[in-house]
Amino acid sequence: MKVLLDIKDEKAAFIMELLSNFKFVKAKPLTPYKSEVLEGLKEAVDEVNQIKSGKKKAQPLSDFLNEL
Repeated sequence: MKVLLDIKDEKAAFIMELLSNFKFVKAKPLTPYKSEVLEGLKEAVDEVNQIKSGKKKAQPLSDFLNEL
């Protein structure tokens, strides 16, 4: 199982040290870039799920392409 944790910077070293003491846990920090990419993907999936459930209206493709 994989778990993504959001930890305050000042507590990150402590948590990483704690996790490293468990032989059954492999922990490695994400780079800022990977963290940003994962956050963007999460937001995109949330938005798609809202559109599918009818809570949000989809944007027409032509409008989307015009924004680019």
